[in-house]
Amino acid sequence: LTHALCLYSARTDLLTCQPGKRSVTCGVSFCPRQLRSALGFDCARAELIPLFLLFLPAGPYSGLGEILYRESVPMHTFAKYLFTSLLPHDAELAYRIALRAMRTWCLTHPLCSRLFAMLSGDSCRLHTVLESIQKNIHSSSHIFKLAQDAFKIATLMDSLPDLTLLKVSLELGLQVSNTQWEKCAHSDVLRTLLTSCIPQVMRLTLSTLNWRRREMVRWLVTCATEVGVFALDNIMQNWFTLFTPTEATSVVASTIMSNSTIVRLHLDCNQQEKLANSARTLALQCAMKDPQNCALSALTLCEKDHIAFETAYQIVLDSAATGMNYTQLFTIARYMEHRGYPMRAYKLATLALTHLNLSYNQDTHPAINDVLWACALSHLLGKNELAAVIPLVVKSVKCATVLSDILRRCTLTTPGMVALHSRRNSGKLMSLDKAPLRQLLDATIGAYINTTHSRLTHISPRHYSEFIEFLSKARETFLMAQDGHTQFTQFIDNLKQIYKGKKKLMMLVRERFG
Repeated sequence: LTHALCLYSARTDLLTCQPGKRSVTCGVSFCPRQLRSALGFDCARAELIPLFLLFLPAGPYSGLGEILYRESVPMHTFAKYLFTSLLPHDAELAYRIALRAMRTWCLTHPLCSRLFAMLSGDSCRLHTVLESIQKNIHSSSHIFKLAQDAFKIATLMDSLPDLTLLKVSLELGLQVSNTQWEKCAHSDVLRTLLTSCIPQVMRLTLSTLNWRRREMVRWLVTCATEVGVFALDNIMQNWFTLFTPTEATSVVASTIMSNSTIVRLHLDCNQQEKLANSARTLALQCAMKDPQNCALSALTLCEKDHIAFETAYQIVLDSAATGMNYTQLFTIARYMEHRGYPMRAYKLATLALTHLNLSYNQDTHPAINDVLWACALSHLLGKNELAAVIPLVVKSVKCATVLSDILRRCTLTTPGMVALHSRRNSGKLMSLDKAPLRQLLDATIGAYINTTHSRLTHISPRHYSEFIEFLSKARETFLMAQDGHTQFTQFIDNLKQIYKGKKKLMMLVRERFG
């Protein structure tokens, strides 16, 4: 044992050495295996316990002394071994040694987990352990692992869950004050769990990338659910220090309002409504802070509350001009139609069109289906709505094939076929010679002319056949106008004159169109 004390006063944890290697300190040679065996034998004898007290007051020359030498190596392997051996004989000494070893954070996790299991129900010592963790451990992954272990120990017991140890887990992520949790805790271990690990983890990873971040967020909600309604309400009130707006709406609020959470908590109607109000308030705050990513989630969460739903919708309208793009607005517009609000869907679709710009060659753009849907919706609502949306389409869409598709769809059926708000529809098809379809027809013809010239600027022989088919589609659109045949003939003649140098292509044009 004297040899062992000399060895550790040299600040070397020989128990971490590789098997078979020997170390020399103070002129004495030690084999780690022999040392481990000797210590194991001695630790089992209660009369030798006072000798181990020499490690604690040994000063900076002991890895477990009150003052930690700056070049001291971690003592966790040795401390864990002493902790396990001393625990049956002197739990206080085992606890003090483990606490000293936690000052250097690397390899602390196994020792802390053993301490959690040992101190379950001892709020004072658990609080001391948590303070040491918060002071010395700065790795979010390590803290998260400790929080998970504390949660596992608290919930896998044969009897009721250890609420104090649950609080230890939650605290490692939240760092809420102990006095806040005294109202709902049944034991001190849970209070410690709730006020240390989890908030610390969430804050450490809030502004940095971490591949386990989503897992951490979900686990936090699970842990808070085990604690009770007060814990859930607390993380919702302090969401801005723990979560991003997207996490708060898509994960936190959605999970809290789910049926499984309600069943788990055994809530009555009043408690359910109070919890739901907190979740809706959270969703609205997130929508105001980040409307691009949270507006749709806020609308979904507020569906059952008319005032909250109207507030979320107004946030969308206020953010439409500058804070949201056409994809987000079209998505919310489709959601509104699905919920039975066609006029609101139409309003959002018109706002989305103002942000859109489809050039002549973007005939496979992902927004094309949304444009077609918006035109179909306005056509369904009535002639006035269609007349209002067509100028927006003409301004935003320059692709000839998309415009011609919209034009044909508008001429197939009568606007307002489904009567809304007691409207009556005349049953007549709209004329292509009158507004608003005349404007769309002219825009489509103009788009075909501009696209044709753009294609001919840099066309290769392998694209000649494709170009001829494009002109065939253009002719179909030209012929929809009263003087369409004349316009198309003039258009072909101009092509022959301007691009007469492309002899082979112009020969194909003459063969097809004369």
